[in-house]
Amino acid sequence: MSEINAEDKLTYVKSKIGDYPDFPKPGILFRDIFGALTDAKACVYLRDLLVEHVRHNHPDVEIIVGLDSRGFLFNLLLATELGISCAPIRKKGKLPGEVASVEYQLEYGSDTFEIQLNAIKPGQKVVIVDDLLATGGSLVAATQLVRKVGGAILECLVVMELSDLKGRAKIDSKVHSLFEY
Repeated sequence: MSEINAEDKLTYVKSKIGDYPDFPKPGILFRDIFGALTDAKACVYLRDLLVEHVRHNHPDVEIIVGLDSRGFLFNLLLATELGISCAPIRKKGKLPGEVASVEYQLEYGSDTFEIQLNAIKPGQKVVIVDDLLATGGSLVAATQLVRKVGGAILECLVVMELSDLKGRAKIDSKVHSLFEY
């Protein structure tokens, strides 16, 4: 049996992403990653794609930072496969101990991300991971927060990107998405 290539893996994973029109409100087409995560083959392929991307492009990465909450699905997986550590960025009030925080703007209002002060050592090489890049607000805040605690960002890695929303343009770090809509 022949090994499936990366393009075929991407096509398969993308085919499992659910589309939900008018969710959470009219006019929004929600792309649901959980459709891919409930398919065993898509999970394996997604893991392979993420791990191989980081291995090939950032062999010197020291820590994977995942964003609240779907980024947590990927940061432990990547860290485990790569034999490195991981840390969470959480919404305000969810982490114990001393934290650094950054407020960021949402479509309607604002929110705050936090990271524990000791999660990243000064100068440590970081890949930030999340499931989705849309308007860019949460990834911008995450890059600010990682830098605030001394991390050196190698890349922001997302599974899917909604390119029409132009979130990538707001991020001052390298960004890689497995696929775009």
